[in-house]
Amino acid sequence: MVHSLIMKKKKTINSKLKTQNKLKAAVVGVGSMGRHHARNYADMKNVDLVAVCDPDEAAGKKVARQFNTKFYKDHKEMFEAEKPDLVTIAAPTKWHHPIALDAIKRKIHILIEKPITLNLDEAQEIINEAKGTNTKITVGHIERFNPAVIKLKELIKGGKLGSIISIMARRAGAIPERIKDANVILDIGVHDIDLLNFILERSPINVFASGGRAILKKHEDYADIFLEYPSDANGLRVTGHIQVNWLTPLKIRKLNVTGTKGYAVVNLVTQELVLFDTNYTQEFDDFEDFVGKFKGSKGRLVKVTLKEPLRVQLEQFVHSIATGSPIAVAPEEALSALRTAILATETIRIKDGGVS
Repeated sequence: MVHSLIMKKKKTINSKLKTQNKLKAAVVGVGSMGRHHARNYADMKNVDLVAVCDPDEAAGKKVARQFNTKFYKDHKEMFEAEKPDLVTIAAPTKWHHPIALDAIKRKIHILIEKPITLNLDEAQEIINEAKGTNTKITVGHIERFNPAVIKLKELIKGGKLGSIISIMARRAGAIPERIKDANVILDIGVHDIDLLNFILERSPINVFASGGRAILKKHEDYADIFLEYPSDANGLRVTGHIQVNWLTPLKIRKLNVTGTKGYAVVNLVTQELVLFDTNYTQEFDDFEDFVGKFKGSKGRLVKVTLKEPLRVQLEQFVHSIATGSPIAVAPEEALSALRTAILATETIRIKDGGVS
């Protein structure tokens, strides 16, 4: 009997220790992305999903029940009651700034869904306030964590594609069910802006854009963005072309990368990566002029281990908090992507006579 009580007490103590070692996570906003954050946190062994928050009580309670956690309608009340170590902010973009500042005051580490904010001043204030309280801030640019993108970058750094001269990204689909407070560039185009910066490891020096409002009245729903990047070590200037729209009846997420030694095609949805070698030779013609000759190249599928990009990002975020290691997406990088997205939007609106 005594032995049984001792063993029971030990189990209780061990259970408490395990709970204490877990990081407490919360989610604000359980819409299309927020509920996936909640799902992943609930499934992570070193995380305790303590609560979710959403002004939509029915939606919030449904997610709370699904993942066996608490529901709050007010994020401040949740912060005070649950004292989470980290929080995902997946609310509409206009609320990112005030919610982030409320979290920073309480020294809660933050993952903000993209874009970081709607304007540069708000983003910079979040960054400055976070530095003052030693709070970690990262932004949900999940395509960086796509295994096919990671493999592509390995091939580029290994010289498999030679010097990169152009990257084209296509991101298209239907109009979201709930139109938010951002246009197609800020809502989904910012993913590819950040992705190109990540792959090339630099920011563009020139931004051009064309687009408009085909169906929506208040927000741009299609755009083509042209980015010019600084020259690489070989003196070759790199161009980027991003095509985004909410007018395509199927989901497209693709990257096409052209280099001097190869060409790569990435399907970000299926995580397929196909590599083509550029078999190019220079020969003299009958007039003693150089001519270029291409030999046929069959694409080969590069092996990629499939993973959920969001899960990889959240695991990295949690690891960074637990160990004090650097975060993968610095807020300054998200600020750079936002700046480019805003410039692209302004370019379109200037062409349209300054329509807002």
